[in-house]
This record gives sequence, C-alpha cells and structure tokens, in this order.
Amino acid sequence: MDVARMLLCLFSVLVSEKFLVAAFSQSLVSDFTFTLPAGRKECFFQTMKKDASLEIEYQVLDGAGLDVDFSLSSPTGHVLYSEHRKSDGVYTVETEDGDYMFCFDNSFSAVSEKIIFFELLLDNMEQEGEEPEDWKEYVHGTDMLDMKLEDIMDTINSVKARLGKSLQIQTVLKAFEARDRNLQESNYDRVNMWSMTNMLVMMLVTGVQVYLIRALFEDKRHART
Repeated sequence: MDVARMLLCLFSVLVSEKFLVAAFSQSLVSDFTFTLPAGRKECFFQTMKKDASLEIEYQVLDGAGLDVDFSLSSPTGHVLYSEHRKSDGVYTVETEDGDYMFCFDNSFSAVSEKIIFFELLLDNMEQEGEEPEDWKEYVHGTDMLDMKLEDIMDTINSVKARLGKSLQIQTVLKAFEARDRNLQESNYDRVNMWSMTNMLVMMLVTGVQVYLIRALFEDKRHART
C-alpha cells in the first residue's frame, strides 16, 4: 500500500501544469496606491461577472485627518456603500455583469492631499463557457487506494487559498505600517515646531520681564542745577 501511495504522489506531480491550473478557482488580488489632491475626486472601474465576489479594502496612508469620502456603485448606478470622512474600510458585494465604480472624494479638504491605498479581491471570475478539464479521465485504477487524487487536489487548493490570504494580509499590514509611520513623522514635526515656538515665546517673555524690572529700579529724578 505504501508503494502504491508513492506511485500516486509521483503521478500527481508529473501531471501537466495545465491540468493543475484547471483545478483551481480563479481568485485575483490587486492593489494600488495613489495621491488624491485637495478638492479632487477620483473614480475607478472594475468589470465583474454574475455570481462573482468583489471585496474592496482601502486605507488613507497620509494627509491631514487621515480621512476621505468613499462610495461604491453597481453597474446600474445604485449606490451600494457611501462613507464620509473615514480612514479605512472593507466592503464585499456579490456581483452581477457590468462595471462597478468606486470613488474616493477629497473635495472637503481645501489644502491637504491624501495618499490612499486600496486592494481588490476578485473571486469566482471564471470565463463563461470555460469548462474545467476533467482530470479524472487521466486516472485509472485508483479506486483501491486509500489516498485519492481528490484528497491531493483538495489539499493543494487549501494551501493555495491560505497562501493567497496570507499575501493579502501582509499587503494590508504593510499599508497599516506605512500609515503609522507617516503619522509618527507628522507628529514628530509638529512637536518640533511647537517646541521651537514655545522656546521663542519664553525668550521673548524673559526679555520683556527683564526690561520691566530694570525700568522699576531706574531713578527718573533729575538733579537741579
């Protein structure tokens, strides 16, 4: 039985790449970082298919207030989500055929631009009419084996899904790290500015106090001749 299992594992490795890819469901992940100027609104479009899934996650990495307006609209123009002055958000929708529009609006800010990161996760985006190749026709005489190719493929699918999720989480954590670093640098600059301002005010107050004290002890009487 051990020999049979080894032969089965070897057979699964030697199966063509096309055969393995056909067993996976298509899950696409993409991310983008851009600068949104003050008083501007930027919109993006994503073409989706029916019965697919669209997940959008965004974060404001830098800019005064770390906030932005966000909206997500369906292909028919119906507003699915609308948030005002949020620093981050995650939204998931079951889609239909058409172009989905999501917008970031910074029109409420007159002077501060925003750096925004967003990530798209698309599930069940198989092409219409594309039938996955039936890999079972390549297998013969495996009914007597304890370990079946179905188990191997289920394991590979599970590993692939978890690796994809790990990559997505790492990308989001990098975005959080970038936002925290920008916030710390901004706070550092503010602390330095106010420290210098307080120092100048203290020096000015000290000079005024010295002048006033000296003025109190000056003898303003003039000797008569």
